[in-house]
Amino acid sequence: MKLLKLVPDHTNVDFMRWRNLAVILSTLLTVASLAYTAYRGLNLGVDFVGGQMIRVTFTQPVNVEQLRSRVLGLHLGEASIQEFGGPTSYQVRLPKPPGGDAAANEAANKVKQLVAADYPGARVDSVETVSGKVSEELASDGAKAIIFAMLGIALYIWIRFEWQFGVGALLTLAHDVSMTLGFFAFTRLQVDLNVVAAILTIVGYSLNDTVVIYDRIRENLRKYRKMAILPLLNLSLNETLARTVVTSLTVLIALGVLMAIGPEVIFGLAIAIFLGVLIGTYSSIYISAPVLVWLKVTPDSFVRVDEKDAPGTQPA
Repeated sequence: MKLLKLVPDHTNVDFMRWRNLAVILSTLLTVASLAYTAYRGLNLGVDFVGGQMIRVTFTQPVNVEQLRSRVLGLHLGEASIQEFGGPTSYQVRLPKPPGGDAAANEAANKVKQLVAADYPGARVDSVETVSGKVSEELASDGAKAIIFAMLGIALYIWIRFEWQFGVGALLTLAHDVSMTLGFFAFTRLQVDLNVVAAILTIVGYSLNDTVVIYDRIRENLRKYRKMAILPLLNLSLNETLARTVVTSLTVLIALGVLMAIGPEVIFGLAIAIFLGVLIGTYSSIYISAPVLVWLKVTPDSFVRVDEKDAPGTQPA
């Protein structure tokens, strides 16, 4: 039986032909993502802003606007209501009330009484309360985790390869994270600890793909010392293309199933990783590799002077 090959043998795609267009497009989108995120802000969940999350299951679908107006009538602050896990399950998010735990319990009891009075048969499944101090610590720790992960990865690449590769890895990761944040700012999907976990997963996935490509580039830099850098990068990218396509495709299929039929509670996690895999696959080709050209890497950049004229090198 003949094996299925998603990428034919001897594939020779001229990736570097579009490197300038790709970097212009990536730069514009990255700047736009960061600017929009700073302007609009993220739809932070209770994990990061504090407050209450009340999950309610009704006997039948309800009018969300009507439910919101009734909750607003309790004078507990601006309420955010969205479907959660099914057409009859909803999530009511309220801001943290002043007055500590006693005020929080009182607010939750008011919502429970409203649900019981206006929606017979409905039940309150859970009430989660996060204090302002805890939410600030979670937000700070989440941001530190992402920043330290990116810096640590860049340092690892620097030690494992050369500083030019470390710069390329850091720019690639910054691009991927910025685009993901811009997506959440634009769509107003809720950002909680699951999304932070997804961003850390994106950082790890992007690194994995980048390291494979960088390792092949380094091998070819040693093997083809007289080959121009652009053909050498194209050769390396084409040699790793099959692995990149198969790995990304299998991950996307699994995530697509989670997004389609998975529980609502992990939808943000699934869509963040799905988007990150797409962006990470693109950036590993059109960010990490072209950076080496802009940093003046050549086939003899990392060869000692006494080795440059040694026999055994292969011409292009």
